[in-house]
Formats: sequence, C-alpha cells, structure tokens
Amino acid sequence: MQDLLQQVQVQVNEKIYLKNPESSDLGRRIVAGSIELMDRVGFEDFTFKKLGLQINSPEASIYRYFESKHKLLLYLSSWYWGWMEYQLVFGLANVSSANDRLVRAISILTGTVSNDAGMSLIDKAKLHRIVISESTKSYLTKAVDDENKDGIFATYKKLVARVSDIILELNPNYRYPHMLISTMIEGALHQRYFAQHLPRLTDVVNGEDTVTDFYMDMILKTIQTEDVN
Repeated sequence: MQDLLQQVQVQVNEKIYLKNPESSDLGRRIVAGSIELMDRVGFEDFTFKKLGLQINSPEASIYRYFESKHKLLLYLSSWYWGWMEYQLVFGLANVSSANDRLVRAISILTGTVSNDAGMSLIDKAKLHRIVISESTKSYLTKAVDDENKDGIFATYKKLVARVSDIILELNPNYRYPHMLISTMIEGALHQRYFAQHLPRLTDVVNGEDTVTDFYMDMILKTIQTEDVN
C-alpha cells in the first residue's frame, strides 16, 4: 500500500492558491519550508518574511503563490485531509466487514502520523503537529462561510461523510453520524494537544495510544447502544 500511496498526488482546491505550488521547485520549497517554520514558531509568529529567509527567496515571490498566511494554512490543512482520505481509501480497500472498516478508520483518523520514504518534501509528522495545534484557525474565521461556498472544506467534509456512511451501515437508524465522526476527529486532535500542553485535561498514558483507544470505545459503544426501534 505504501508504494501506491507514494505515487499519489494530493489535489488541493485551486481557489486556495494564486499559483499551484506543485508546479515549480520554488512552490514546493515554499510548502516544505512553511511546514518546517510553522511547526517551529507557530502560526501567530509565522510570516512570509521569515519564510523567505528560511528558503532563501524574496518575500514577494511567496505572495505569487499565496495571498496570505491564512491561505497557506488552508493549503496545508487541505493537503493533510486529502492525504488522510487517501489513507482511508487504501486502508479500507478489500475490507468487507463494516465493523472492521470502522475500526480501521478510527485507527487511521485518531492515530499518530509518521513519515515514510515517499513524499519527501512533505514532512507529514510535522504537518500533523501543525494540524493539531493550528488547523482550527483555518475555519474559525469570519471568512468561513465564503470559503465554504468556494468548496475549500470539501475534502474534510468528504472524509467525514465517508466514515459516517460506515456508521449508517452498522446502524441505519443512528441520527448523528456526521456529528459523531467530526467530534471524533477534532477531539482526537485536541486530546493530543492537551497531552502535550495541558495534561490534566486528558488521560493519555505513556506508552499507550489512549486517544485511539478512547474513541474506539466511545464510538463502538455509542452506535451499539443507540435505540434502533
């Protein structure tokens, strides 16, 4: 599966960028450099001037690809969710049992992320840390409704819908599949953030992936106990 995933090119909504960063070496360096810098300093202290210094390129050249650091964050978030959708597609392929597909989907969407031999310019472990700490800033804005109309969040919504459909396979009368899955995804990100910065808000245990364990327990019990009459 990893060989196939390495050949995948994640598609990002073209309304996010001015020029596709995948179209040039500079664009790819902008993306890779932004992941390195944002992971190190955070979104608030991230600037195109600092990014330009890191990748040894004029600040103005970055503005030819992204009109603002908000749009760059949208790009990184969208890329991440597109990658996660591919992980789901390949990870659930040829798994006939809906219960097994749900278990695998929960593991993929709430687990940790590590790098592999492919996509060398995209440090997915660092990108995952950015998504954990910064991704809510991509949609908790006044512009969210207009960006939603432009389809900016379509990949994330499709990801939620894909797993929600599995919930309905298992329990067609369950009324809150999208709420359940979006809560799981966002909650898992928050729990990993809490574990790092606010540990008394979580129950993460060293050496155990209690985040995935918790959501596995919660979701499987929730859809089993829902009244189906």
